[in-house]
Amino acid sequence: MAKVFTMQEVSQHTSREDCWLLIDGKVYDVTKFLEDHPGGDEVLLASTGKDATDDFEDIGHSDSAKASMEEFYIGDINASSIPSKKSYVPPKQPLYNQDKTSEFIVKLLQFLVPLIILGVAVGIRFYTKAAIA
Repeated sequence: MAKVFTMQEVSQHTSREDCWLLIDGKVYDVTKFLEDHPGGDEVLLASTGKDATDDFEDIGHSDSAKASMEEFYIGDINASSIPSKKSYVPPKQPLYNQDKTSEFIVKLLQFLVPLIILGVAVGIRFYTKAAIA
């Protein structure tokens, strides 16, 4: 029969001397594995005190690595003690500009200003050529 821990109990084991991880609802005491972990002990320590399932899955561990986890298994987590994940709420966007006239004027100016400059340049060129001849 596996022992059942609360999230509060698991979150008290976050040091190099006493390191527990919560992965897929199971609690692992990885203190002895810290020095042998291929990614270094900092990776494991950064995942303590929370549900490390996403961190573990994102790395893409091999099947042999997953099998060796059983050596460190010490119990299960009481699911009701895990705080619920907050869903992402995007920030409010500014209201859509329904005034198309100002947008139209800006686009028109972006088109007309270069044409006016080109026309003035051609006029000056034409005028200076006519004055020389």
